Amino acid sequence: MKNYILKDEWDIIEKGFKPELNRISESIFSIGNGHMGQRANFEENYSGDSLQGSYLAGVYYPDKTRVGWWKNGYPEYFAKIVNSINWIGLKISINGEELDLAKSEIHDFERRLSMKRGVLTRTVDLTTANGVHLEIKSTRFVSLTEPDAGLIRYEITPHTPVEIKIESYLDGAVVNEDSNYDEAFWFEVERTSSTTVNMVTMETRKTGFHASAAARNIVSQGENVIEAKDSGEAEGYVAQQFEVSATAKETITIEKYVSIQISLYEEKSKLGARAIERAEQLAASGFDKLQGDHAQKWLDKWKESDIVIEGDLAGQQAIRYNIFQLYQTYTGDDPRLNIGPKGFTGEKYGGVTYWDTEAYCLPFYLRTADQSVARNLLKYRHNHLPRAIENAEKLGFKNGAALYPMVTINGEECHNEWEITFEEIHRNGAIAYAIYNYVNYTGDDSVISEFALEVLIGISRFWSQRVSYSEARKAYVMLGVTGPNEYENNVNNNWYTNTIACWTMEYTLEQINQLGSSNSASLEEILGRLNFEKDVETTRWQDIIDNIYLPEDKERQIFLQQDGFLDKELIPVSQLPDSERPIHKKWSWDRILRSCYIKQADVLQGIYMLEDRYDVDTIERNFRFYEPLTVHESSLSASIHSILGCVIGDYDIAYDMYMRTARLDLDDYNSDTDDGLHITSMGGTWMSIVEGFAGLRVRNNMLSLQPSLPKSWNGYSFRIVFRGVVLKVLIRKTGVTIKNNSDTDLVIEISGSKVNVPAHNSTEFATVGQESAIA
Repeated sequence: MKNYILKDEWDIIEKGFKPELNRISESIFSIGNGHMGQRANFEENYSGDSLQGSYLAGVYYPDKTRVGWWKNGYPEYFAKIVNSINWIGLKISINGEELDLAKSEIHDFERRLSMKRGVLTRTVDLTTANGVHLEIKSTRFVSLTEPDAGLIRYEITPHTPVEIKIESYLDGAVVNEDSNYDEAFWFEVERTSSTTVNMVTMETRKTGFHASAAARNIVSQGENVIEAKDSGEAEGYVAQQFEVSATAKETITIEKYVSIQISLYEEKSKLGARAIERAEQLAASGFDKLQGDHAQKWLDKWKESDIVIEGDLAGQQAIRYNIFQLYQTYTGDDPRLNIGPKGFTGEKYGGVTYWDTEAYCLPFYLRTADQSVARNLLKYRHNHLPRAIENAEKLGFKNGAALYPMVTINGEECHNEWEITFEEIHRNGAIAYAIYNYVNYTGDDSVISEFALEVLIGISRFWSQRVSYSEARKAYVMLGVTGPNEYENNVNNNWYTNTIACWTMEYTLEQINQLGSSNSASLEEILGRLNFEKDVETTRWQDIIDNIYLPEDKERQIFLQQDGFLDKELIPVSQLPDSERPIHKKWSWDRILRSCYIKQADVLQGIYMLEDRYDVDTIERNFRFYEPLTVHESSLSASIHSILGCVIGDYDIAYDMYMRTARLDLDDYNSDTDDGLHITSMGGTWMSIVEGFAGLRVRNNMLSLQPSLPKSWNGYSFRIVFRGVVLKVLIRKTGVTIKNNSDTDLVIEISGSKVNVPAHNSTEFATVGQESAIA
């Protein structure tokens, strides 16, 4: 665990240059706008350790799978959001010496990310290798108002007269550090260089995506604009060159206006010209105007989604950071896009879609953004349904059974670890649950007849074929699976997988019956199109539901993670020495698989999702058994433990788990922030507050709150949208205040009591003052 990021309500601050932590900082200070993202690499060349990363949403490369052995049904490639054109680059020469922080003496250094305004700044006071004392300041953002735009203002202030040479470049000849075969994913299509605007167009191999970047540079010395002296180019590389003589304490300013156009949104033949046109337009608008518009857009976002915590600076900074990164990654305006576990902050996981989106991110967008955003996330999976059916067919399933991929960008499975590709099939359940979550929260069941029932039927068909009947148990079983806890592979009867499979079939049956009652013609059309044999298939589903085997330990009265779990030595995590953690970096895989240690508790994931099925005593027994065995080396783990900690009234552990999920990247808990942030787990952080401490649920079509307050907090507030009604919720020790900012009255339940919240009015409820509700 690191602890070098300074605490601040609205800013992320690094003081002092720490080369050994540079990759971590490059991740933490990443910026994005949902369409493009940029790691916090230095603009000037840096010879120290760094992972250069600039990413474009939806642009990927199918990197051929590299495995030592091959099995039927194995994915041929791993899709990767590729490292794309380096648009931030500046080569700075001071008196003939290239500026390089790795070779300079650093007197003062600060990186600061303003979450309120969405702007990254860096200030450095240094002496170069050839003895020149100077200061630099860079200001960078990718625009929320101009989604194709990246902007930089770079200022150099020497302490003595110097000669400065500047080469501002665009470099498309980039590679991925994680390339399986060390191949370049891009090749050049076109480049133009001049003393006004430079442009380069690159194409991805195999997938044929085009990306064009154009840069307009304005270099100024006081009121004077310096004309470019020359232009330069090489394969995939274009640049403008400037020379200037600077006096002592005179600031030389470089403004770089970059437009990046991609073939998802523009004809390939027009990309280059469009990028040049846009770069000129951006420069004409000016840096201050564009930054002001961008900052206002961020302020609007914060009005929608901010969570205010009173009395806990570390917790306040952390939740805002999580919300900030979620919105930097996904804006919901394009149903072809989704959310990668690392977003646009690193190469790990390829930037592609996992089940994390449905289980951890959809709740955030569902409750804070326009309803269309969550609907687009559901539509994304429906668009990929034909591929999900193909994926199942490759593994031998028939009759429209759908197995959604563990990892994908186009609907095709591309994960290359067998125990996940073939066995971590619980992902199907999360997709079905997301449909339920959307309908239950919004009340919008039109998605069922429009597209969601097709998805549910495809998934239920898969589950009905994936189980087998055990004569020995006289029950249906599911063999050879991997649950969310990936520290156990190829197990039989994983409780969570069996449970979510049956729940999916139950929910699908319920939706078939409801649609049959409300719109029988629509149901018949859907079933006919899917060749659905209603009596045969629904009868089998019900038989599986009634006769599924769910492992449990009757003595402890807990659900067993899977068959044989109690054969393990049950040694609590507390007895593990710190020197052996994280175990995924310190232990052999064989040792991990034989241990009792849990990456994330499968049973608790299922209890969280299906909480209404279990009483508090059952939840607590399972929590007390599994939590001491959980190492939380999955980024998705701590938030679920925090929420369930609130359910059972253990607010101390709930708070500890909140801080772990909230500051997972800021403090590098699992020593893996260097390769990118954990974007999808950040949705879980938001859930920890709203579903955990505030106890938000929807029961019987009514919004319900069960508020609690951590000991170190004086209060907290958040905004949610429920079925068109905008609510501001404020929870303090003295009670709960609900403000209705809409035209419609709303009755909600607070700690078991129904309360009317009038339109454009507030209601106060003194429940948190009760001893039992205070953490």
